[in-house]
Amino acid sequence: MKLKQISVFLENRKGRLQKALEVLGNANVNIRTLSIADTSEFGILRMIVPDVDQVQSILEEHNFVVKVNDVIAVGVPDEPGGLEMILGILNKADINVEYLYAFAEKKVEQAIVVLRTENIDAGIKALKEGGATVLSPEEVYEL
Repeated sequence: MKLKQISVFLENRKGRLQKALEVLGNANVNIRTLSIADTSEFGILRMIVPDVDQVQSILEEHNFVVKVNDVIAVGVPDEPGGLEMILGILNKADINVEYLYAFAEKKVEQAIVVLRTENIDAGIKALKEGGATVLSPEEVYEL
């Protein structure tokens, strides 16, 4: 139940993020969720999109540096302590979380957390064994 994530490396200069989103908007790409992190030199725009190959091609055609990574999407109870429970499962299995970002969807009773672990397969296994709801790519794209 691996989910593909697009990472776009953006020079940390005015208008670069807007340009990437303009390119995707003009291509009628529906971004399901995104996160951006920055340093003094560059930013990393991370996105979940329904057609990873299409988005990668479009962005590369417009001279953006793109990488595709596997991540995990997990349903988390939308209540205090929900995320801590998920992180506790991974901690108990000695699995490190490299980063995560979340979004709430009105159609479901859970928040959705996208996370990257050092070992994706071990992360999925631990989450399932711990009773977490690991979402398929199709479930995320349909939200």
